[in-house]
Parts: sequence; C-alpha cells; structure tokens
Amino acid sequence: MKETQTKIFSNLNPDTILDLAEESLGVKCSGICRPLNSYINRVYELETRDRKGLIIKFYRPDRWSEQALLDEHEFMRELIDHDIPVIPPLVLRHGNTLGSFSGVNFSIFERKGGRLVDEYNEEQWLELGRLMARTHLVGEIHASRERITLHPESSTRAHLTFLTKGNFIPAESLALFTDTANELIREIAPLFKHVKSIRIHGDCHSANIIQRPGESFFLIDFDDMALGPTVQDLWMLLPDHPNHCLYEIDLFLEGYETFRPFDRRELQLIEPLRAMRYIHFIAWCAHQAEDGAGPPTHDWGTQSYWKKEIRDLQDQLKLIREGPDHQYSDQE
Repeated sequence: MKETQTKIFSNLNPDTILDLAEESLGVKCSGICRPLNSYINRVYELETRDRKGLIIKFYRPDRWSEQALLDEHEFMRELIDHDIPVIPPLVLRHGNTLGSFSGVNFSIFERKGGRLVDEYNEEQWLELGRLMARTHLVGEIHASRERITLHPESSTRAHLTFLTKGNFIPAESLALFTDTANELIREIAPLFKHVKSIRIHGDCHSANIIQRPGESFFLIDFDDMALGPTVQDLWMLLPDHPNHCLYEIDLFLEGYETFRPFDRRELQLIEPLRAMRYIHFIAWCAHQAEDGAGPPTHDWGTQSYWKKEIRDLQDQLKLIREGPDHQYSDQE
C-alpha cells in the first residue's frame, strides 16, 4: 500500500489536481496549477474562475497518520475561534477538512499573500511574543491525540532508532554517531523532567511567519505541530545564539507575558532543543532518501557528511555541558 501511495504522490499531475479541487470544493478552477517549494509535501497554487486563490497540499504518505493530520487541523480551527491569525484548511464538500485521493491525504487552503520579515524591530518582537502567548493559551487547553512529543527520550530516541536500524550510517561511523547521540540524550533528558508539554507550532521560524499590509503577523505551516516546551516556539526566531540575543529575548518575553506567564527556566532548553533539531533533520534526510525523493543534500550519505554531523553533535554537547551561565554570557 505504501509503495502505491508513494507512486501516486510522486506522479501527481495538473489535471488530477484541478479535478480534485473542483470536486472537493464544488467550484470551477482556471487552468492555473503552479507547484510551490516544499521539502516534504506536494503543494500547488490554484485559482478559481472568479479569481480566488487556493493552495492545495498533498501530504507525503506514511509521515503522519490521518489522526495526526486532523490534530493539526483541529488546532488551527481552535486558534481561529480565538481570533489568532492563522490560515486554516477549508471545509470540503463531505464536511471534513481532510480529503483523500487513492490513500494520499490532502487539504485545501485559501491563498493569502504576505511578506517575510528578515529582521524584526522592537515592536515586532513584542508582537511576536504576544502572538505566541495567545497561541500557547489555546495549545494548553487539551493535548493532541497522535502528535509527537518533543522530548529526548521520545522524539529524539525515535529518530535515533530509525537511523541506526535503517542502514543509513556507514559502518565506520555508526558506533561514534550512536555513542554521541546516546550521550547527548542522557545529558539533556533530566532538563526536561519538570517541563510542561503543550500543543505548539513546533517549527516557528521567520519563514513560517508572514506579514500582511495593515494586519498582524500570520502563523503558517503547522506541519510540524507537536507537544513540547513553549520555548521551542522562540529559539528558532532568534538571529543568533541566545547569548548574543538577550535584548530580543527580553522583548519577546515582555510581549509574551502580557497574556501568559513564561517559565524562564525553559531558556536552558534552547541548546538541547537545537541539538535535538540536528538529529531530527538527519532523520528527515534519511526519510527523504528512503522514499526515493532524491538526495536531500549534495553530500548525503558520504563519509564526510557523517563526520560533519558527528562533529556538530559533539560541539553541541560540549556547549550544553558548559551550562547556561556560559551560553548566556556576553563573552565571545
């Protein structure tokens, strides 16, 4: 079944895509069907005959379960109900937000243009803090059913198991990579012991926040929604390591605490979460290679690739062991 779904997913064509959109929404489309950049899913820009823009997203098979996708959609609908600016999936003619084409799940969104902000000013950092606090207030109302939990012994352990059992790592690098990753997990797991995990965006960086004229920031792309610590939705927005971003952190937290308290002890999780992100990305590359989607990086799978990944994990482990006092100092 997975092989069939993957083949269908990889061979979507404009006629099929347009027919699905028309059938699912009960509209007529023009002939526009533009592929958009997406590392994981297949995403296309469409237009109805009355010139309303649509985005249709086909989810890569076997990445998320149907329930996990519905968890994402439910979160976005709840955010809309609380007047938080996101772009939720449209309700299709059968009454759900998730469609299926020969086992390949898809959803359709209203297209909303906007610009990315490369560098935030003071007021924008405050606004981002307020936006994320309001998002997290909704996120903590209840848990998701099948979304991953960002925790060293959960998500990171699962990524490591996938990598070590999948024959992705050359024999000469396997032991060192595994030992380093396991050492990292042992080091950081105690830091998460008393941290509350709630529904979060999970992939909150500047490319997933758009600004529209006369409107507030919009959060987009909840594909990596997860249960995790709230600081996950801060650290990827920072322009540098935390010790060089104390002013931006203070502004963000000032805005955040307008609506919701922030446990500043979570700041010590930034570097552990960065290390977890490294392993997450390596596993994502392995999934891409396994699915036949082409080399995720130009040097994927080479000995030099694995040497670099091991070195990066070792450097990150060293930084974590030096502790927050070193990480958040103003010294180079």
